[in-house]
Amino acid sequence: MTLLCVPLVARTVEAMRADAAAAAAAGADLVEIRLDFIGSKFRPREDLPRLLRGCPLPAIVTYRPNWEGGQYEGDDATRFEALRLAMELGVNYVDIELKVADKFISFIYGSKPEKCKLIVSAHNYESTPSCEELADLVARIQAVGADIVKIATTANDIVDVSQMFQVMVHCQVPMIGLVMGEKGLMSRVLSPKFGGYLTFGSLDATKVSAPGQPTVEELLDIYNIRRIGPDTKVLGVIANPVKQSKSPVLHNTCLQSVGYNAVYLPLLADNIARFLSTYSSPDFSGFSCSLPFKVDAVQCCHKHDPVAKSIGAISTIIRRPDGKLVGYNNDYIGAISAIEDGIGGPGSKNAAVTPLAGRLLVVVGAGGAGKAIAYGAKEKGARIVVANRTYEKAVSLAAAVGGHALRLAELETFRPEEGMILANATSLGMYPNVDGTPIPKQALSFYDVVFDAVYAPKVTRLLREAEECGVKVVSGVEMFLRQALGQFERFTNGIEGIVSF
Repeated sequence: MTLLCVPLVARTVEAMRADAAAAAAAGADLVEIRLDFIGSKFRPREDLPRLLRGCPLPAIVTYRPNWEGGQYEGDDATRFEALRLAMELGVNYVDIELKVADKFISFIYGSKPEKCKLIVSAHNYESTPSCEELADLVARIQAVGADIVKIATTANDIVDVSQMFQVMVHCQVPMIGLVMGEKGLMSRVLSPKFGGYLTFGSLDATKVSAPGQPTVEELLDIYNIRRIGPDTKVLGVIANPVKQSKSPVLHNTCLQSVGYNAVYLPLLADNIARFLSTYSSPDFSGFSCSLPFKVDAVQCCHKHDPVAKSIGAISTIIRRPDGKLVGYNNDYIGAISAIEDGIGGPGSKNAAVTPLAGRLLVVVGAGGAGKAIAYGAKEKGARIVVANRTYEKAVSLAAAVGGHALRLAELETFRPEEGMILANATSLGMYPNVDGTPIPKQALSFYDVVFDAVYAPKVTRLLREAEECGVKVVSGVEMFLRQALGQFERFTNGIEGIVSF
């Protein structure tokens, strides 16, 4: 079983002791005592006994120098002496850097207790080497006499993580393999799937010891890592940015509720084709596709649902057992049904005639979400106007749905009739740029209903200003939940007992 370790990075012994107790209460298996964070106030003979003898969990003692990304600025002799003292006091693990491992092993010759495991670590804060280079690094760490190999690299692209996975599954000794940064999150969550000895989770976002560490709460409660194993399927949302997505919380909660052996991850990618070709195993079985990849995803799929092909945008990708990728569009169903309910109010879903029929719908944005809304509304009998920052894209989409094109700036004065509906399908107003809006407030009074596909934050500037103008609003949360239900059914093959949203 992959262990869950909490790094203790407090600046005082007392605070570290309190954090160790909190780590035990949170469900961690062990703690890493980072002596270098205590700084110049650290007194080994006085402080180590207090840290170790009262520790409620097994511990790793690490005294990381600044040349390996730590806080310690002194000489090796002082550092080595503190680590040897930790061994004498009965610590479970000591971490030493590969660069000085030979020197340290000579220093402790004959004095290392059998129960104490030596972790020999190497950190790369710039990049992730190739599989061949990583394998060579593993061999070098093994050769110095490590009980446990630890390698931490940096993800410049999410595909870098695959190199670490390949080396981990072939390592002949216990290995900790982690890729730092937001693009490396997958390495931390999927450590149990690929045989990692341990993974790190911080007590909270302010107490991390390396870039990209999730919290213990996230690992246990959202990603449910205790249930992840070699057979666990990998799902996720491919997007850039992705940090604002609520999909991991929603999908993982539902996966746990129905007992489906899968985990759903936020996947910060730079190129969707490169991601899909790198993670081509059948275990990487399904993905939500979000901004800015909905259109690019069409070219990545071997087959397409007819509606998705007509729209020219993909929101859901399923990898079949034979490796073929099938693309679907759930956005148009979620968005259109949410807008219909917003127009017609309670009971509109059962109406014989859609409330969109004959109405003028102004779609802001000509990307994947804009295409989905425009095509979906056309099928319901609405008349379509497309406004976009790049006018040529507005013209192209408008022509495809028999509508009219506008430049984005023209929305400020566009008012051909009463009772129009506005649908924002751009990322304007999305976290972290929450002050963005596609249309001036004074122009919102021209509309009866305003819909915003952005759902983080739930109340965007566009919706807030529309309400202030007395206009009925429909949140992107409504679209998000409806399209998520369709995705979940595809991810789980319509498993019985699906959670109702």
